[in-house]
Amino acid sequence: METRRMALIAVLGVILYLIYTAWITDHPSVPAATSISAAAAAVPADPTAPPVPSVASTDATGTAPTVAAATPAVSSQTIKVKTDLIDAEFATAGAELRRVELKAFALDKKNPEIKLPLLNDRDGVVFTLQSGLAAVEKPLASGSTVFTTPQTRYEMAAGVDSIDVPFEYVDASGYTLTKTYRFKRGSYQAELIQTISNKTGTALNVSPYARWLRNPVSAEKAQKFIVTFLGMGVYEQKPGTAEYRFKKIKLGALDDKPYESKQTGGWLAMIQHYFIAAIIPPADEALTMSGKPAGGGNYLSQYLGATKLVADAADASYTTGLYIGPKSQGALDDVAKGLALTEDYGILTPIAKPLFWTMNFFHGLVGNWGWSIILLTLLVKALFYPLTAAQYKSMAKMKKFTPRIAELKERYADDREKLSKAMMDLYKKEGFNPLAGCWPVLVQMPVFFSLYWVLVESVELRQAPFMLWLQDLSAADPFYIMPVLYGASMWLQQRMSGQTATMDPMQAKIMNVMPIAFTGMFLFFPAGLVVYWFVSNVIGIAQQMFIAKRIQAADSARHELKKA
Repeated sequence: METRRMALIAVLGVILYLIYTAWITDHPSVPAATSISAAAAAVPADPTAPPVPSVASTDATGTAPTVAAATPAVSSQTIKVKTDLIDAEFATAGAELRRVELKAFALDKKNPEIKLPLLNDRDGVVFTLQSGLAAVEKPLASGSTVFTTPQTRYEMAAGVDSIDVPFEYVDASGYTLTKTYRFKRGSYQAELIQTISNKTGTALNVSPYARWLRNPVSAEKAQKFIVTFLGMGVYEQKPGTAEYRFKKIKLGALDDKPYESKQTGGWLAMIQHYFIAAIIPPADEALTMSGKPAGGGNYLSQYLGATKLVADAADASYTTGLYIGPKSQGALDDVAKGLALTEDYGILTPIAKPLFWTMNFFHGLVGNWGWSIILLTLLVKALFYPLTAAQYKSMAKMKKFTPRIAELKERYADDREKLSKAMMDLYKKEGFNPLAGCWPVLVQMPVFFSLYWVLVESVELRQAPFMLWLQDLSAADPFYIMPVLYGASMWLQQRMSGQTATMDPMQAKIMNVMPIAFTGMFLFFPAGLVVYWFVSNVIGIAQQMFIAKRIQAADSARHELKKA
């Protein structure tokens, strides 16, 4: 009885947790969104400037490199770039990358022609890439400095493996800055190549930097009952060691404690549901990574390279890797070491990863994620059949003892201690373990929750169609058919098992309400999850009927043997 009570408490706890996470999703603590122009005005052009502490590396004299102070807004031209995978927009002011649409990903399933803008500077979203060269001796170009470029439109031609988009600024003092963005065919990787040509008559100490500027707003609408991470991710070097670790930092946490790490190599990124934008410096470069508030509800995630002396009449070039795209399974570690850690299933990763690999294998066979989920469900149920059989046998025995348990409850209605002792004596006499019906469920829970995160976090299932009315497994069932079917299957399972017959009236009432509660909750769950649970219930009903027939046949055989 205590075991059943604990199981009820656990189930109710899961429901309350999901309701709580849904409330957080609908009522986030998010600063008011600002336009990109307002954000730019609020962000210091100098990565080391107040109001936040300095995070820059220094030269041999201990002086931090600086860039020019912010100047009033200037006229900036938009430069458009098309590759086979993205449509990008730059501003000539600062040669800033302000928008990247991913052609393979629709923003909304209902409007497939509207592509997802991962980087964005409109509709309340601020998520852009800023970059430059900082110097000690004299300020270089700022974010408001207007660069020039030979064309206003660039498009990757057929048969070409890459395309370069160059921006140039010539300063009156004699140096020339060039930023070249190199995009590659068939890849979400890119390179930012920053070059300085020094003809000022004196040497310059120069450091490259690149940074993401964003607010806590995404172009994608949040789903009810689905809470995902949006914030900063870093691959940081453990202090005093050559080892690295992956760390996630919520944007709001930077308000209380700005982040800084001085290290060699590594990377930093802005992470959101399904997608990532990463800055990947050279693996052998000494650098500083930092994260901090930028004003106006925005945040900076910045890389600043080590200072390098550029002699007069000399050139220097700095290359920084970029990745702006999906968190595709099995592809990110080829981009940078540790980047695959952003495919984050939490503490259940050791279980979730094999589940995804298995489902991906089935997808390779059938070509449909819905059928892959069903095949995975069949496999999971087959693997856990011995436990399921033990569970149903336990339920069948409990059902068989129902009249005797009811008799004991009536006899010891006013003495719970004697009732518990009498029931334990009954279990001992009949060789029945009441825990046998609960442990199989508890053992399977890690698998269920792991699969939940696989379905929620895997970009491969984003907007994936199944059949008939289910055209997006990552979204809720538009007609609520699957949740209703799930609730009906759960109700049928309860009636077949006779679970409520041995419970006290209050527990029985709670159990009777459970199918309705779960149906209401699943109205907002991704359809793929509901498909899994419904198919699991259907298989469970079939297994329950099969086991019940075997038990009945065994009882009949024993009865005939006794008669003989």
